[in-house]
Amino acid sequence: MGKPKFSRKKYETPSHPWQADRIKAENELSRKYGLKNKREIWKAQTALRRYRGQARGLLAKIGGDNPQVKKESEQLLMRLTRMNILPLNSTLDDVLALETEPILSRRLQTLTYLKGLANTPTQARQLISHGHIAIADRRITVPSYMVTKDEESKIGYAVNSPLNDLLHPARPSAEFKSVPIKKEDKPEESKDKSTGGKPAKTDEAKKDIVGGKPSEKETVQEKKPVKSEPKEKPAETPEGKPPKTEEKPADSKKQIEKSEESKDQSTEEKSEDKNKSDDVKKGGK
Repeated sequence: MGKPKFSRKKYETPSHPWQADRIKAENELSRKYGLKNKREIWKAQTALRRYRGQARGLLAKIGGDNPQVKKESEQLLMRLTRMNILPLNSTLDDVLALETEPILSRRLQTLTYLKGLANTPTQARQLISHGHIAIADRRITVPSYMVTKDEESKIGYAVNSPLNDLLHPARPSAEFKSVPIKKEDKPEESKDKSTGGKPAKTDEAKKDIVGGKPSEKETVQEKKPVKSEPKEKPAETPEGKPPKTEEKPADSKKQIEKSEESKDQSTEEKSEDKNKSDDVKKGGK
């Protein structure tokens, strides 16, 4: 029986305390559903383990003529459909395929957030623990309360709660819509190892390459004429000649005078050289 002060645990702890994959999955669940600690996940896993154990035992006995097996299987399926964990006309094989998230989604904290009574799952937990949430005018202060299918439509604010006022600051706005909690899909790796980290080509692109036909995008681009604005081209200069530059008139006069002086000097030097050469020839004779 045990002592009344020390009640039995309603959950089973993991067999090994340090498992990276399990710890990562538990952290994601606690962040998604706004859970206080890992104990709430272990409670849901223990309940799921109990349901699956019952279904496994009933499947092993279902081939006999015992009417008790059929009765117990119907009761188990009826309980899970009443909790809205399984849809109608489910079988024991569907019980074996269950996971932890369908059980966590039936908690009062999750449904309070999904009905738009709180901005976040953590705020929904706070409102429940402070006594602002009720089911059919019955105040419930347990965030892990498992809501049945019939009670889901009766969740609302308590009668004496100040959140019934539409202008209360803690109440979500009328435009607020709660995002349904879904399982996150991991992005697939689209990088091809053979191409050195480049994204893999699709089948359509491969067909275009193999068949030698241009893709639709290329044909559309070829049809559309490309309008380019005319740009001013620089003046073409012949090879080996520097480009012409405009010169000032004063500078041009100075250059002409310098060129004339240099010509006079050159003519004088030539005449002197000729006189010297004539003198040398006469002396030699």
